[in-house]
Formats: sequence, C-alpha cells, structure tokens
Amino acid sequence: MKLHRRRMLQLTAAAATVPTLPRIASALDYPTRPVRLGSAPDIAARLIGQSLSDRLGQQFITENKPGAGTNLSTEAVVRATPDGYTLLVVATPNTLSGLLHDNLSFDFIRDIAPVGYIGSTPFVVIVPPSFPAQTIAELIAYAKANPGKVNMASNGTGNLTHISGELFKMMAGVDLLHVPYRGELEAQADLLAGRAQIMFDPIISCLGQIKAGKLRALAVTTPKRIDSLPGVPTVGETVPGYEVTGGLGIGAPRDTPAEIIDKLNAAIKAGLNDDAVRGRLVELGNIPMAMSPAEYRKQIADENAKWSKVIKFAGIKLG
Repeated sequence: MKLHRRRMLQLTAAAATVPTLPRIASALDYPTRPVRLGSAPDIAARLIGQSLSDRLGQQFITENKPGAGTNLSTEAVVRATPDGYTLLVVATPNTLSGLLHDNLSFDFIRDIAPVGYIGSTPFVVIVPPSFPAQTIAELIAYAKANPGKVNMASNGTGNLTHISGELFKMMAGVDLLHVPYRGELEAQADLLAGRAQIMFDPIISCLGQIKAGKLRALAVTTPKRIDSLPGVPTVGETVPGYEVTGGLGIGAPRDTPAEIIDKLNAAIKAGLNDDAVRGRLVELGNIPMAMSPAEYRKQIADENAKWSKVIKFAGIKLG
C-alpha cells in the first residue's frame, strides 16, 4: 500500500507540472509574431514600441485609439487574450478611469496587469505675462482676494490638467473657477489671450511658449526643480506636499503569464538604459524611471488613493 501510495503521489506531481510546460516554453519563445500596443499618447507609445521591437525581434504595432478618456484603448486590451500579444500604453487617465466613471465595462485595477513603468511627466503652473502674480505665494494671495474670479483652464473635466488644479485648490485653500476646453490648443489660446489666467499643464505642451516668453512659469509640480526650467521653483516650496506628475507605462490583460510580463519588463528596462531612447523620452517631457511590475502596481494604487480624495473633494463624475 505504501509503495502504491508513493507511486500515485509521484504521478500526481508529474501530472501537475505538465500544463506549465507549454506556458514556460511560450514565454521563452515570446514573441513569435507582431504585438499590438493600444495607445492614446501616440508619440511616446511609438518610441517605446520601437524600443521593444529592437530588443525582442518582433514588431510592436501602435494602435492609437483616442477618445472616451482613454477608455476605448483600455477596453480593447481588457477583452484581448492574455497571451502578451495585446498590450496597453498606460497613462494616468487610464488608471483613474474607475474613479471618474460609474458605467465602465471593466475595472482597470482588476483587469489590467502592470508590466513596467516608463517614466513620469512634470507639470508646470503657467500664467499669461500680464497676470499680476509672480510667485505661487502671490497667486494664493491674489486668488484669496478675488475668490472665483481667476479662470483655471484645463484640457477637459476630469483630465489631469483639471484635477491638478483641484488638488491645488484643496491644499492651498483657494477658489479658482474651472474652465474646461476641448483640448490643449483651445486652452492655451485663451490663456495667451488672457481670457484664462492659470493652467496646470504638462511641460511638453508649454515649454516652447515659456521659452518664447509668451507664457510665464510660476512653478513646477515635481518634488524637485527640473533641469529644463532650472530657475523655476516647485509648488511644494510654498504648498508643502503638493506634487503632480503624469505617469506612463505598459499594461497587459490580467492572467497574462508572469514569465511574459517579466520578459517585457526586462526589455522595457533595457530600453530605458539606452541613451538614445532615454534622451528622446526626456525631449518628450518624460523623466525615465524603471520599475518592477510589483513596484508599478503599488505606484498605481498610491496614485488612485491620492486622486480619489481630490475627485471626491471636487465632486467630479463623468457618467
């Protein structure tokens, strides 16, 4: 009986290992055909896609699906087979979707597996040259003396350019009037014309206007001052704890094999260590930063916890 029982245990253990063999083999071979990258932030997505192609020997094809607050691209990846051949370029709006929408067919936190972080994007507090405040302290004093009379432009309700301003309102105790626009060009046009007085904008969108003297930077939203605007202080120097950066990374459908995720993560890290890739990301307004899948998952969770308080404070809901 003891021999029979031992033999049965051996057979059971052997059988349990069989289903994992094709999975491991497929991870070792991966990718054997083109990989699709669902995306909204198109330029950076194409750069990362090319970097992954160079390192893994297959095409990474960027499929730009803007609209619906990045939800179209997320939904397409959520519905895909979890085999590593359909991935998502993850921007901050993707991760915040569940906080802003009640009627989504997916839950980003549950349905998307973090693969790897690419980097963060600094924001800048910009005003037209005619605006009287020269510093964040002067802005706060001016806004408190003129409650509801300072127009705060954004790229749309619920956009990071909006909730960055709501975080500032919450932490600084000021009343700014949010004015949503359909996009960057419209918002900046009214800012340049003086019809809007302030905007929390990604640095890549406004650095040229700042350098040309058409817009003035009051502060950057990063924890430390940044090289591209070395003389500009941080918001946190006046409002302690204030920090905003947009995030960029790669995600996959949940249940994607860990071996494939790890292989992709290693390729992303290799790209971020490449001077040419890293330099181009910096030109696009990113601060390159590698993370493990677990570190990236924690970063998403931390950001969601932070922004959920701001979204609740501002009463933002997009349906």
